[in-house]
Amino acid sequence: MFDYTVETSKSRDEAVRDLEANLQDEKFGVLWNFDLTAKLQEKGTDFSTPYTILEVCNPQEANRVLSEDLMVGYFLPCKIVVYEEKGTTKIGMPKPSELIQMVNNDSIKKIAVDIEERLIGCIDKTV
Repeated sequence: MFDYTVETSKSRDEAVRDLEANLQDEKFGVLWNFDLTAKLQEKGTDFSTPYTILEVCNPQEANRVLSEDLMVGYFLPCKIVVYEEKGTTKIGMPKPSELIQMVNNDSIKKIAVDIEERLIGCIDKTV
């Protein structure tokens, strides 16, 4: 599977708040907290699903992978999504280890697995 997705009993706002704190503990900054629902409604659509996209980055890790291959920047920053589906809040992300398969570099793949494990840890703490 290309993704890691879990359910939580928290509201979307609670999950986003707690996730941001857990990411900060792991030295990942939130570059952008994007309320997709509000933006689409602002643009005149009737999209009403609560949907937030967090773009997250650890500067040291970004430097490590970009120093190996500048094309890895195509996958940066990492995205974590918090949304509601059928009354349940979900938190998920595309797995860095899956995305990085497109780059044929074993050392970058190892870094991606490490980052993925750390991000999954943040998500699991949030649940």
